[in-house]
Amino acid sequence: MQLTLTIDGKKYVVDVEVVEGEELRMPASFPEPTSTIQSKPVMVSPLQPAAVTPVADGLADDKVCRSPIAGVVQRVNVQVGQKLQVDDLLVVLEAMKMETNITAHTAGIVKKILATPGEAVKSGQALIEFQ
Repeated sequence: MQLTLTIDGKKYVVDVEVVEGEELRMPASFPEPTSTIQSKPVMVSPLQPAAVTPVADGLADDKVCRSPIAGVVQRVNVQVGQKLQVDDLLVVLEAMKMETNITAHTAGIVKKILATPGEAVKSGQALIEFQ
């Protein structure tokens, strides 16, 4: 069966299959819309740089490496007291059978290791604290 639909002034011919045993009930016409939706421009202010503030665990983001995903710690590649450069490998996480390398976002010295191999971590959880 073919139906002709008119949408925004354009006609469309549509093939429709009627399932045996079901009755096709189509109105002769559809009512006109009773309301319209009008979009309004939204004023967006430029983003301001985020201030470094402590989070729920009390650690400032510039002094800690957080897990970007939920997963299981496979390896911790640093030791307390170790000097780090930007992009040094800190931790390897596994999530959905894929490994994710977590690297240092800043140079510094490892103050504390907050995750151990085999531990399940949440997204945003602190893994390594820096001095």
